[in-house]
Amino acid sequence: MSVISMKERGDNDRLALLLISRLERLSADSYWAHQASGLRGSLLHSLERRTNNAHLSSMITRGFEILEKAAKEKTR
Repeated sequence: MSVISMKERGDNDRLALLLISRLERLSADSYWAHQASGLRGSLLHSLERRTNNAHLSSMITRGFEILEKAAKEKTR
């Protein structure tokens, strides 16, 4: 693994952990809470198994999409 990809992996790991903690805070009444629960599990599994960085990046992107949609739902 190159130095650049090691740094990127570390950044993604930290971002995934932050995202996991934010997804845990979604209201159980939210439609998005169910989506977030599955994604949190996938993120944790990916971090434990050290899966490829592209897959982790994809899940991180999806997590931020869920947070954004949940926030829009709450403001209605």
